[in-house]
Amino acid sequence: MNAQELALQAKEASRLLALVETPQKNAALLAMAQAVRAGARALFAANKLDLQAAEQAIKEGKMKPSLFARLKLDENKLNAVAGGMEDLARLPDPVGRVLAYTEMAPGLTLQKVSCPLGVLLVIFEARPDVLPQIAALAVKSGNAVILKGGKEAQHTNEAFLKILTGALSSLPGGWPQGALSLVHSRQDAAELLKQDAYIDLVIPRGSNALVQYVKENTSISVLGHADGVCHIYIAPSAPADLAIKICVDAKTQYPAACNAVETLLVDAAWPQESVNSLLSALHQAGVTVHALEEEKERFPGGAYSQELEWHAEYGAPELSVRTVHGVKEAALHINRYGSHHTDAILTQNDKEAEYFLSAVDSAGVYHNASTRFADGYRYGFGAEVGISTAKTHARGPVGLEGLTIYKYRLRGTGQIVGDFVGPHAQKFTHKNLLQEDKK
Repeated sequence: MNAQELALQAKEASRLLALVETPQKNAALLAMAQAVRAGARALFAANKLDLQAAEQAIKEGKMKPSLFARLKLDENKLNAVAGGMEDLARLPDPVGRVLAYTEMAPGLTLQKVSCPLGVLLVIFEARPDVLPQIAALAVKSGNAVILKGGKEAQHTNEAFLKILTGALSSLPGGWPQGALSLVHSRQDAAELLKQDAYIDLVIPRGSNALVQYVKENTSISVLGHADGVCHIYIAPSAPADLAIKICVDAKTQYPAACNAVETLLVDAAWPQESVNSLLSALHQAGVTVHALEEEKERFPGGAYSQELEWHAEYGAPELSVRTVHGVKEAALHINRYGSHHTDAILTQNDKEAEYFLSAVDSAGVYHNASTRFADGYRYGFGAEVGISTAKTHARGPVGLEGLTIYKYRLRGTGQIVGDFVGPHAQKFTHKNLLQEDKK
């Protein structure tokens, strides 16, 4: 089946998926979760093949070691995948929600109702747990999805697809053919990017190069983020123990993640003793701290350069550090060099925190919390299809709500536009019926 036929099949499936009722969706999710748990041995065996190939690629210098961590599928990740599906089954259905309900005139009502986007094309690199997460989100949101995974995870992706499609086809009445599919080649992906007649949204998950390629080679709407250059600003009032706890977590809990901190902005008024304690904790955790040569005394024990690339996303146990003078300068730095992903302030000053949260133009802005919280699962979305730094209908972790759009439903009793024209015309009431219902 060529790319156009695959996209057409997905579009036809999406028409049927839009009509699937909530109990059927939840049954599908629970069946998928059960199949994933039952298929653990096959999944780990497939992942082992991918890991062996990755180890060889690292030895040959063809793959970064940080990519290996994203590629590895272990029991914790597998349990999180299955648990996320079960969580999604417990969440409200995002489709069919009445977002607005207006009486335009007596007997003429207008509803704004959520509905599926249609067909998603998701292109991702390395992480095999992406496939089941997106498949589950597509099921609950009523969308068809075509997936293009990285060659690094090909065996694991194929194993997941076989298990999930098997679970869906075993449901009473089955599941629409073409609702979930996988392609492998770059040529297939390139052809799919041309299928604007059938595909409604492209979601690239991976490197900046991948995202830029997608944007430059499709007329389909694109949702995603290019970089995860996350910052933490340490204000003068930040307690040292709080800063150490949060900064170490934000860098070391999962250094390869897009929500790991990459730059620390330390206020000039933060005590040197606190700076030394933080640096010591980071060094003990195996983190390399990059600083400007001119700031050796402020940040001892680091790796120094005459200049630093403040846009750097290390994806490893490394970060940059810089002195700033006040919250306004911190916000200016973040808005200039950040990727509008997730940025945090550590402070005991509420007014200062409020300024930061308002001034920093990012999808997630945090006060006294680790940037690692930027995740759909942690937000209670069950899972996420990715993190959007765009200013479209969805921003930040994109869960179920971000995979829906809306339509307007107008119900009348025979009205025509002519009824509302002229000196004796009927008047519009524009009564908010949702507010009336709440009363």
